Amino acid sequence: MNHSINRRSFLSTATVAAGASLLPRMVSAEGISAEITSTDIISRQPEYYHGWSTLARQKSGRLMLVWSGRREGHVCPFGTVEWMTSSDNGKTWTWPRTLLDSAIDDRDAGVLETSKGSILVTTFSSLAYESYIQKAKKSSSWSDEKMARWVAEGHRLPEEEDRKKQLGTWMLRSTDNGLNWSAKYDCLVNSPHGPTQLKDGRILYAGKQLWLENPRVGVAISKDDGVSWDWLAEIPARDGDDPKNYHELHAVEAENGHIIAHVRNHNKANSGETLQSESTDGGSTWSKPHSIGVWGLPSHLLKLKDGRLLMSYGHRRAPLGNLARVSSDNGKTWSEAITISNDATSGDLGYPSTVQLDDGSLLTVWYESIKKQSLAVLRQTHWKLTN
Repeated sequence: MNHSINRRSFLSTATVAAGASLLPRMVSAEGISAEITSTDIISRQPEYYHGWSTLARQKSGRLMLVWSGRREGHVCPFGTVEWMTSSDNGKTWTWPRTLLDSAIDDRDAGVLETSKGSILVTTFSSLAYESYIQKAKKSSSWSDEKMARWVAEGHRLPEEEDRKKQLGTWMLRSTDNGLNWSAKYDCLVNSPHGPTQLKDGRILYAGKQLWLENPRVGVAISKDDGVSWDWLAEIPARDGDDPKNYHELHAVEAENGHIIAHVRNHNKANSGETLQSESTDGGSTWSKPHSIGVWGLPSHLLKLKDGRLLMSYGHRRAPLGNLARVSSDNGKTWSEAITISNDATSGDLGYPSTVQLDDGSLLTVWYESIKKQSLAVLRQTHWKLTN
């Protein structure tokens, strides 16, 4: 890996990208406004690409952040599941700790603290890097050193069939506040930001099956604090859609008991938008996904203390950054977008997730790559809704 960029130059580049976001500023849209208090880089390992993070808050107030770390790029064999925490609302963060380093690439990580205090971390494994290795071999486009490094890491299991057996949708579980973790086990589906807990105690995971011949899009359910998972229901495809083009769901239970699920859509109709599906019976049946008029994805959903819903999502066309919208009617309608960040230098960004702090303010974390560099940082914005 090229380590020619040092920490000082790296942080200088990223700080320039942050620009005026480092100062308090007001943002508004029709019917909604917010104050951006600060924007910071919180990743501590500038030599790596940090991807697809999820932020969650424990009942104790401690913040938990997980992501795919130790990477060389968007696709590579080096990905691990990393974890760090903050006990002061994101002012400072612990040094990253590796929770999972399997024999192949470990990608998008989600996290949830259950009502019983267990911590669930989700991820999935991938062999997408294999095509990069094969292409580079044919074109002789890599240095001998890079080829040797990628093959050594990506082929820790020499036999292809053994590597394929590592593919899956995985969960790690801790019952001692993150000190110790279970071995990885199958949670049936995957989506970047992980599951959500319902009022009745069940844990619902809206996502997509991976590495199966006919993967379904829908929800899995756990009735035992995340120890085991059962398939609950499929989300039906919209007329004319191929469900294979639905990805990266996230769900939340609204104040009225309805469950709202957001879906990343790559079907021709509304391509690049976030679609929405609802369940009025605890997740047993779902409406067909429909457009909510939001270009950008994927979405993270949060129920605020006042009962409103907040969606935060990446926006990969100018202005490059992250946006948020609010629903005051349990997801029936969404406000105009307010800007969390708009100063990115590359479209390789997003997957924002948001928590609400004790004072009602909000903290959003996302990943963002640096233009013309195979590096990506974790950034956070502290902000608050002002109406």
